[in-house]
Amino acid sequence: MQRLPRSIQTRVARKIDALAKDPFPRGSAKLEALDDLRRIRVGNYRVIYQVRQKTLVVFVIRVKRRGDVYRP
Repeated sequence: MQRLPRSIQTRVARKIDALAKDPFPRGSAKLEALDDLRRIRVGNYRVIYQVRQKTLVVFVIRVKRRGDVYRP
């Protein structure tokens, strides 16, 4: 996230913090290729994350510009 502009960092951080209260917010989507990963949009960026429901943990995997291909 350090490479992102400061204003985007703030917006992304707020969205990530909100995942603690609701890990499946409206607009989130499951990635088709990988069953255990989800994404949310923040402007032109996507936050790829994983939710472990047994322990109530949200792992943020990657923050990338929309259109960039995600390869695990």
